[in-house]
Amino acid sequence: MVQSADFIEKRRFLIRLGKALHKFGTPAYRLEAHLQNVAGFLEIQASFIITPTALTFVLSGDEDSQEYNHVVRVKPGELDLGALARTDELVDELSSGQRSLCEATLRLDEIAEKPSPYGTFLTFLAFGASSGAFAMLMHTSWNDVFWSTWLGFVVFGFVKWSERSRRVTEMLEPLSAIVTAMFASAITLVDPGINMPLVILSSIIVFIPGLALTLGLSELAARHLISGTARIMDAIMSLFKLYFGAVLGMALGNLFWGTAEFVRPETTPVWTAWLAVTILSASLVILFKSRKKDAPWGIISGYVAFGASIWGGLYLGGALGAFAGAFILGIYSNLFSRITHLPSSIVKILGLVVLVPGSKVYIGLNSLVSGQVMLNATDIGSQTFLIFMSLVAGLIFSNVALPSKKTL
Repeated sequence: MVQSADFIEKRRFLIRLGKALHKFGTPAYRLEAHLQNVAGFLEIQASFIITPTALTFVLSGDEDSQEYNHVVRVKPGELDLGALARTDELVDELSSGQRSLCEATLRLDEIAEKPSPYGTFLTFLAFGASSGAFAMLMHTSWNDVFWSTWLGFVVFGFVKWSERSRRVTEMLEPLSAIVTAMFASAITLVDPGINMPLVILSSIIVFIPGLALTLGLSELAARHLISGTARIMDAIMSLFKLYFGAVLGMALGNLFWGTAEFVRPETTPVWTAWLAVTILSASLVILFKSRKKDAPWGIISGYVAFGASIWGGLYLGGALGAFAGAFILGIYSNLFSRITHLPSSIVKILGLVVLVPGSKVYIGLNSLVSGQVMLNATDIGSQTFLIFMSLVAGLIFSNVALPSKKTL
């Protein structure tokens, strides 16, 4: 069957757009909705099935002969908020007539190949800063904050190594956990005032799949059952790999040089939580490759989410305070979208990371397997489940109260 050149060009753009947005970490329900809007603008009848590891396109034009099916296996996407914003602007330019389809297709390739605007050194600092900020957010000691920061730098070294070695890529999470756990065990001989399990958790916090679990639950809530289930199972397996690596690393460290007895130091002041949110939000801007002009909005989203969750916790309890945090964050993100004409997820993701209880899943897993207590927290399993549900519900309610004008 002969297809017209116009239909071929349109389907080529739609498929490349879908692959690009998937690569940039767009959830399935948002990606499918966005592709449907673009297909409607291009006057193509289309159906899409998006999962973390496969994309299916069913496209057809006005004539019966113009039908095309495309199925491709892909790797799970990684968040690139800058590329996501540029792609959304590209679609707006196409719909307004500022770019032709051919120009838009070429621009997609340019966006995908564009390097991080922050460079290697700032990314290196962001890894260490995010680890130290998380430890500070847990109200531990300055000892934990200091050593978590340095071990975060070690984790960055493995990330850079994985970019050059496929074998390291396949075992990045457990290998990083093993090495940081062994280092943490050795550090206790020099500084017995560190909470070793918490320092290990803080150093690998960039790998903890709390955000992936939240996005997976959001996809399930949107009735995208295959994608949501796949994302959740992938996150759980990542968590298992990290925990196994940490346990093995502590065992090896104890075998080789032993572990000093813990001496409890003074904890950090309460006010440092806000400093931690500032550092963590700024680090996430770099790690998620947000554009510099969007960075202030992203950092503010961390304050909004954290402040609203604390305020909500005063009246609803700590777990349900996450509902207030997610609701206010959703309102803020949708206002950002209306003001800047950009996707709300550009700032929503950054604020959501401050709220997601991925670390509590890890801590709960540790308590279940080893019986050891990393933090003084009761009923951490039920609290974690309730926080996840509160986050999903808060985002849904916020979209009802003030809908975003963008599907991404």
